[in-house]
Amino acid sequence: MTLVGGFVAQRTGDRRHLVLGLAAGLMLGVVAFDLLPEAMQQAPQQVHGVPAALLMFAGGFLAIHVVERAVAIHRGHEGEYAAHSHGHAHAHGHEHGERQREQGVGIAAASALVLHSMMDGFAIGAAFQAGTTVGTVVAVAVVAHDFADGFNTYTLTRLYGNNRRRAVALLFADALAPVTGAGITLLFTIPEQLLGLYLGFFGGFLMYLATSDILPEAHSPHPSKGTLACTLLGVGFMWLVVGLA
Repeated sequence: MTLVGGFVAQRTGDRRHLVLGLAAGLMLGVVAFDLLPEAMQQAPQQVHGVPAALLMFAGGFLAIHVVERAVAIHRGHEGEYAAHSHGHAHAHGHEHGERQREQGVGIAAASALVLHSMMDGFAIGAAFQAGTTVGTVVAVAVVAHDFADGFNTYTLTRLYGNNRRRAVALLFADALAPVTGAGITLLFTIPEQLLGLYLGFFGGFLMYLATSDILPEAHSPHPSKGTLACTLLGVGFMWLVVGLA
C-alpha cells in the first residue's frame, strides 16, 4: 500500500496542485486524528500545566521553522523576486548551496515519515502480542494508513527538489519500515512515554510542512476550489481510516 501511494503520487502530471492539496489534507488528518491523540495517551504527564506531548508538538513545529529560516529556504517562484545583481559565479554557487540545503529538508521530512512507519510496525507487533483480533484490526488500519504515508513520502521528497531516484529509494524504505518495526517488537518494546513524546514532536514537524510549505505551494500556481476540495478530501479520508480503526 505504501508503494501504491507513491505510484499514485508519481502519476500526477499537471495536476500537481491537486496532489499537494491532497497531501496537505492527509498530513493534517494524520496529525489531528492519529499522532496527537496517541501522543497524549502515551505521554499524559504535564510540565508546568501543559501536557508534555503538546510541548513536544510545539517543539517540533518550531524546530523545522528555525531550520528553514536558518538556511533561508523559500518556496517562492522566480517571478516574485527582482533579478539578483551580484556576479553569475557567486549567484550560481549560492543557488547550488541553497538547493542542497532545501533537498536536505525534503530528505529529513521523508526520513521522519519512514521512522513513523516503523512505529506503525511496532504498533502491529504489540497488538498481535495482545491478541490476534486486536492485531488484525490494527494491521488493517496501518495498511490503509500506509497509502497516505507512501503518497506523502514521495511528494515531500520531490517537492524539495530531490530527483526521482532518491524519492523512489525513500519510498521503498518507507514500505519496508512497518515490516521492520513489527519484527523488532519480537526483541523489545519502546517505553510508552518516550514514544508519546516522539509522536508529539513528529506531529508538530508534519503540521509545519503541511501549513507553511505544502498548502501555499499548492495554491500559488492554481488558486482553485479543486485544491481546497482535495485538502478536505485528505482530511476526511484520514478521519474515516482512524474511525474504522
